[in-house]
Amino acid sequence: MDERTIFERAVLDGAFRVLITREELEKRIQELGRAITKDYRGKDPIVIGILNGCFVFIADLVRTIELDLEIDFLKISSYGDAQVSSGQVTMLKDVNAEIGGRHVLVVEDIVDTGVSLKYLEERLQALNPASLKFVTLLYKKEKAKIHFDIDYVGFEIPDEFVIGYGLDHKQILRNLPAIYVMD
Repeated sequence: MDERTIFERAVLDGAFRVLITREELEKRIQELGRAITKDYRGKDPIVIGILNGCFVFIADLVRTIELDLEIDFLKISSYGDAQVSSGQVTMLKDVNAEIGGRHVLVVEDIVDTGVSLKYLEERLQALNPASLKFVTLLYKKEKAKIHFDIDYVGFEIPDEFVIGYGLDHKQILRNLPAIYVMD
């Protein structure tokens, strides 16, 4: 019986290769934090993370934002355990905070088709925020079905299945320190 972890079998045996290193992630997140700090100065934003995938990114991002801010979370699903979005968005956990009249920044881990982002925009705009902007760590621009202006983009990536740094494969491998692509 193979006693190695799934990480060791998947990553070390070459099923996945590094796409974005830990150092590249740290550098880009610092840059995003500086831009958000500049753009939101004097606005005391509410930062809304989209679970589960954003949890690593949002934790690192908010520590680079030099402002008073509130944090809340939404949970939606368009993947289930699949590697490809179903195109159907399901709300699993709604935001708890009152966002009417507030400056809202939505944090996503990855945007591919744009369907989830469009759903979130419509849902949150209905709550009358003062402003609504989006930040994503990863953007698969060539796969986007809905062309949507994303205010802050960490990295544009090719249309490949990625894991690590919060992104999963069947709910595991989120704890990898970099972004990996299936080889």
